[in-house]
Amino acid sequence: MPSLRFSKRGDGMTYNFDPDRWYENERLAIDERFRSGKIKAREYEDAIDELDCRFDEMLDRLDGTYQIPKKGTNAP
Repeated sequence: MPSLRFSKRGDGMTYNFDPDRWYENERLAIDERFRSGKIKAREYEDAIDELDCRFDEMLDRLDGTYQIPKKGTNAP
């Protein structure tokens, strides 16, 4: 489960998501399934590969900085 932190501030809430912690939690779950014998070595490798791809795709979506437009510009 992702690390969620909600902070009540006057008119709303903020949402902080830690992708590295999400990855770590997902990886630990896969590792445990492998250690407990619920998945075999090939399934483990496939699960890690899929997790790595999901993580990279997520980082691509999250990677970006919001720029506050300068006063007087019509930039979105």
